[in-house]
Amino acid sequence: MRKILLMPAAFLYKQAVRLRHRLFDWGVLRSEKFDVPVICIGNITVGGTGKTPMAEMVIAYMRQTHNVALLSRGYGRRTKGYLEVGADAHYRDVGDEPLQIKRKFPDAVVVVCERRAEGIRRLTAEHPEVDLIVMDDGFQHRYVEPKINIVMIDATRPVQHDRMLPAGTLRDLPEELHRAHYFVVTKCPENMAPIERRILRKVLIQVAYQKVYFSRFESFRPQPLFPDATAEEGIRHGQEVIAFSGIGNPRPFTDALAENYRVVEELQFDDHHVYRVRDVKAIAGLLERHPGAVAVTTEKDAVKFANRDKIPPEMRGRLYYLPINISFIDDSETDFLQKLEQDVRGN
Repeated sequence: MRKILLMPAAFLYKQAVRLRHRLFDWGVLRSEKFDVPVICIGNITVGGTGKTPMAEMVIAYMRQTHNVALLSRGYGRRTKGYLEVGADAHYRDVGDEPLQIKRKFPDAVVVVCERRAEGIRRLTAEHPEVDLIVMDDGFQHRYVEPKINIVMIDATRPVQHDRMLPAGTLRDLPEELHRAHYFVVTKCPENMAPIERRILRKVLIQVAYQKVYFSRFESFRPQPLFPDATAEEGIRHGQEVIAFSGIGNPRPFTDALAENYRVVEELQFDDHHVYRVRDVKAIAGLLERHPGAVAVTTEKDAVKFANRDKIPPEMRGRLYYLPINISFIDDSETDFLQKLEQDVRGN
């Protein structure tokens, strides 16, 4: 019933999105090309599809042969305009995902700017050594025409069965997928049948040169937020954990924890949640209720707890985060990255 009631709003949103794309197609609104190759990593749905782990994978590979920079809008930040991200920045000023990437790749240039074309112009002027830009979440932006578009697709929410916002999770038209060069389908089940892959390929591929890869998230052992306050042995297999997160789709995160630990409580916040004193108190209350448990969050949320002065001393040794990366099915990661490098260097 709720979806039926939201259908008129979804129809109006769809028409507005379609009109905007037509304005770009007709040249009324203009896309700008740049001499520096731009790899855009985006999606057409709301919620987590793995754009940040994919950006980290691309940066880690490309920085072997390129001076790579990351450009992000810096969603959720309280600042405006162009800012270069430092490893000691506050996430409220630059956004949680850009800060996470900067701390993982401290030598890489990371900037935020809501006007992507302006951000590229300034980035290349101030850092002429940069010869490759990874643009986070810009598939709908269109004021920048990337050399390569990588579109992330959530296997648990097939686009052919989804609806436009607010009735569904689509924020862009599936018909616009013809602009993608690579599709990376994430969150694939362990036993994904070949016929399921064929169906997805048929749905996604609209142009002959498009390539589809299938992947799943791979998690590692939880790491302490404050290593100097944590016991060396870390978390034991089967230990009680309290899972808390502020991401678009927390289900894979809690499922990954449940594979090795006993999840006794869950706290779920909105995507890009700003943690306040009351949230810290809520987590502390759950830890007090479960004396043998530790609290585990996502890598993206972990950057928001870097200021240890705001964390009670008794909590610091019980806070962990769960590192994840994207694991390609059938060992196709090398093929993907090598083809991506060829396309960066080619015409």
